[in-house]
This record gives sequence, structure tokens and C-alpha cells, in this order.
Amino acid sequence: MFIEPASLTVFAQSLIRARSVTTEEKEVVEALSAEMKRLGFDRVWVDDFGSLIGVVEGSQPGPTILLDGHCDTVEAHAPDWSRDPWGGEVENGRLYGRGAADMKGSLAAMVHAVGNLERGKLRGRVAVSATVSEEVAEGGAFKAVVEALRPEFVVIGEATELNLNRGGRGRAEIQLKTVGRSAHSSSPQAGRCAVTDMIRVIQAVNDRPAPVDEVLGAGSIVLTDIISAPHPGYSVIPYRCDVTYDRRLLPVDNRESLLEALNSLPGLDDIQYTAALAPLEERTYTGKLLQGEKFFPAWVFPETHPFVQSALRGLKSAGLNPQIGAYRFCTNAAYSAGVAGIPTVGFGIGREEDAHIVDESIAVADLLTAAKGYQGIIYSALEI
Repeated sequence: MFIEPASLTVFAQSLIRARSVTTEEKEVVEALSAEMKRLGFDRVWVDDFGSLIGVVEGSQPGPTILLDGHCDTVEAHAPDWSRDPWGGEVENGRLYGRGAADMKGSLAAMVHAVGNLERGKLRGRVAVSATVSEEVAEGGAFKAVVEALRPEFVVIGEATELNLNRGGRGRAEIQLKTVGRSAHSSSPQAGRCAVTDMIRVIQAVNDRPAPVDEVLGAGSIVLTDIISAPHPGYSVIPYRCDVTYDRRLLPVDNRESLLEALNSLPGLDDIQYTAALAPLEERTYTGKLLQGEKFFPAWVFPETHPFVQSALRGLKSAGLNPQIGAYRFCTNAAYSAGVAGIPTVGFGIGREEDAHIVDESIAVADLLTAAKGYQGIIYSALEI
């Protein structure tokens, strides 16, 4: 069926105007739900975590393909923007606002693509999920969606510049701690400075060679936070120092190997230190608690994988000529592909570097192109 470009643009604008910083997604979930129902989705519901799921049934039984986009965004500091970050303004062919690229534009395109499918051409069912809390826990809330639907195929709508991704780096949040001994700062020899010890630990971490994957590139580890105790330390030698690292994961990385390597850094036998994964404890807007550890695995499928090739054919049939690549950042596919092993690809509007930036925007024309692309992927996977 025909996708109306003007209606799609207005819908994308409405999603941006529904402020949905993580834990505040209720308004945008309601807007998405109303549009799914208007477009005639067969079933629409909200799960315990607050994620929205809509399903369209084909004319014959068959597999399930799930299109996922997270509906939460990071905060936008309005004074830094040249326009209202929640205004959804269109100017010179671009749609501006927080979440335009990450990733309400793709979500809007998914909903209109699925709502305008020719169901008589499909065997199986098509689902769209608008998941919550992805910005703080990639795959955390998505796990419940996947378990509810049991899809055979997953499409992640994170930014690919309308290309096709077959893998993505994962992410782990790691906490390192050194323990020293307090003393008066006028008598430092009576204590042991945990910060000084941590400097050596940080250097040892920096000296480790970065692993490299031929598809995903290099893994990375970046220090994102450091604090000592006591704080403030008035005339006191710090007895503890804590740092947080963001580690971008490759398929060779697993929880055990990662922690073993960090807890056995060379040249630190005289230092009391530990490395552990940060705990995951995030409460969604429904009050439901996401719990676990902040370890979200990498994933990659061969270019020759049947679903990768099916998605590629579908995009080409829709008039696109995509390159095949992989995500550098972490997405909800950390669960669908990295944990559950479900064939997964990425296809979405915008560039990775458009996420979280000031004056975030996408090309309005890409909304319709993406919607046609999603339909192409669906027909290729489910067409009778």
C-alpha cells in the first residue's frame, strides 16, 4: 500500500515533540500506540517494562520478523541548541530535534512501513517494538520483547546511513578499585595513597594492546570517571580510588576473559586492586527494575548469511544500493544477536555520529526511503 510522505513526516515530528528522556517514555509510547492503532495493527500492547509492541499478521502462517527501535533519548541542554530540541522543526529539508537520528526517525518509518504492508503477500507476522531504557541498558528491556515474540529475524533501526549492518561492537562498564591506607597528608609515609596506586593501574590498562576484529575494527577501553575517598580529602591521604571504564567489545570478548585480563595486569603485584563489571539497576517509567551486569556482547554475521543476503535483496528491490558494514556503537542487538543468537541486521536513518549531538537532525526525504527499505526487507523475508 501507499506510504504518504507528508503523514510520515508529521508523525516523526510528533514523536520528537513527545519528550522521552530515559525513564520518561510514557508520552511517546502513547503517541506510537495511537498511530499503530490508526494504521490498523492487529495487536498493540505495552509490556511490564513499558516497551510498546505492535503486530501485523500476514495472510498465511510463517516466521516472525521484528523491527526494533528504542524510544528513549538522552537529555538535550536547550541553551546549546540553535532551535528547540523538542520542537520537531523542519528547515531546508531537514527534521531537527532530540532523537531525530537516535532514533525516532527510524521508528516513525518502521511504524508506517508495517502499517502499510500488503498483508496478502505475507506469510508469518511482522512486529514493531519501541523499547525503553536502551540508552542506559542496551538489550535490557529488549530481552522481554524478544522473549514475548520469539522472532526468527530481527531488524535494528539504529543509524546506518541507509546502509545494511551485519554486526556491532558490544559494551561493558568496568569498575576498578584500589585500596590504600589513610594518613595525615603531612606524614604521607604513614599511609598508602590509593590514587597513586591507581595511576599505575591506569597506565597498565593503557599499555594493553587493543584487540582487533576484521569486521568491527578495534576494541577500545576509555576511562570515563574517577573519584577518591575521602572526598573532599582535607589533609588526608586517600584510602580508596574508583575508576570507571567504557570497554567496547568484540566477538572474542566474554565476561570471564575480560575480567581475568584486568585482574591480572602485569607489574602490579604490590597493589591491592580489583576489577568488576558495574551492576545494572535501572528502573523504567512503569516502576519495573532492570537488573544484571553491564555487559552487552558484540555480534557479527557472515556477509553470506541467508538473512543478511535476504535483507540486501529486499533493500535493492526497494530502490536502494546499500553498502554492508557494522555498527561501532552498541545497540539492542547485543541481546537479539549477541545473547539470543537470532539473525539480526541493522538498517536506519542518519549517521552514528549524529546521535546525541547538538542540533541533531535527519533528512526528511530519508523517512520515506527508510520506510520503503523496511518494507523491502520484510517482503524479502516473508513474501509468499
